[in-house]
Amino acid sequence: MGEQQYHLPVLLQETTELLHINPEGIYVDATFGGGGHSRAILEKLGKNGRLIVFDQDEDAYRNRIIDDRVTFVQQNFRHLQRFLKLHKAEQVDGVLADLGVSSHQFDTAERGFSIRFDGDLDMRMDQRTEFTAAQLLATWGEARLQLIFQEYGEVTNAKTLAQTIVKQRKTHPMRTIAEFKSVIQPIVKGNPQKYLAQVFQALRIAVNDELGALKDLLEQATNVLKPGGRLAIITFHSLEDRMVKNFMKTGRFDEVPEDPFAKETPPKLFKLITKKPVTASDAELKANGRSRSAKLRVAEKTT
Repeated sequence: MGEQQYHLPVLLQETTELLHINPEGIYVDATFGGGGHSRAILEKLGKNGRLIVFDQDEDAYRNRIIDDRVTFVQQNFRHLQRFLKLHKAEQVDGVLADLGVSSHQFDTAERGFSIRFDGDLDMRMDQRTEFTAAQLLATWGEARLQLIFQEYGEVTNAKTLAQTIVKQRKTHPMRTIAEFKSVIQPIVKGNPQKYLAQVFQALRIAVNDELGALKDLLEQATNVLKPGGRLAIITFHSLEDRMVKNFMKTGRFDEVPEDPFAKETPPKLFKLITKKPVTASDAELKANGRSRSAKLRVAEKTT
């Protein structure tokens, strides 16, 4: 399968330029996907450069790049530090993560990511884990369901949706996308496509603990980057972008109000390379609709 069909890499040129690639350096692509970003990094690496790529997805592994400079780690990027140590690359020059789900995953019916097909309510990025979206809907309490729909999906009637699921699941199993859609159909608000997309996004983020994994990645990237090494993260969701922005600015995930009376300001972990997030050009927006919500932030490790 051609890489173009598999997943169009977003903000490709911008990311590769802002990573400021040292041809002899060691780089990490934490989200290999279709390999678009990896190929662009490899083009700038010399024969002594190294690229370590992470992707827990079986399809991504089948699509891997065969090159002596590339090490493929079939794991979630939240295990970054452990596997870099294992592969004798404890200090690296750059880490990149593109947090968009690959279009290939959306377009494969049996993975259960897309509202366009029927299939099992699965949504696991890593097929080796047990916990699926169907299990989440069958077991999580109302308050917890409401929270994920509210926070991760910005669903307008998150409370009603959570109540409906809990009430209906005793008698209506929700194992497939079609079953789930028919249960929530009476309470869908506004544009049904948009509503379902928000609900599915919330489920996907929860099933894969995407925000927890992002926290782990950011903290570990700080440990593995050399001074002067760069961290580049592409987000597609406001919660992720806020986490990345806060972390690059303050080394924390929550907003910290500036204290004008503080005697000491904690040393900055990063120097911001992008003051504002980089977004897609008009040409890219035309070519790839998925780039619309993409935001790239880049920071340089200071010490």
